[in-house]
Amino acid sequence: MNEFKGKQQPEQKQTSGVSFSPAVPARVEEIVGRTGTRGEVTQIRCKVLEGRDANKTLRRNVRGPIQLGDILMLRETEFEAQKLFQGGGRK
Repeated sequence: MNEFKGKQQPEQKQTSGVSFSPAVPARVEEIVGRTGTRGEVTQIRCKVLEGRDANKTLRRNVRGPIQLGDILMLRETEFEAQKLFQGGGRK
């Protein structure tokens, strides 16, 4: 009837906690301006502090409150955001 009667069931290993993807810290050096259809994104220039691209300055788009000197954790440092066009409107 019950195949497992008298036998130990295999233990399931459970991992607790949160797994994070590797990230690299970068400091906000300059706030370039607002972008997005409703201005909900801020374009910044930041300096990578550690990792393969240490001391490299990148242009990034950030959502939410941001100010000079903040530390961002970047998942990748390969790509930059496009330059912010000054002038507004479509072209």
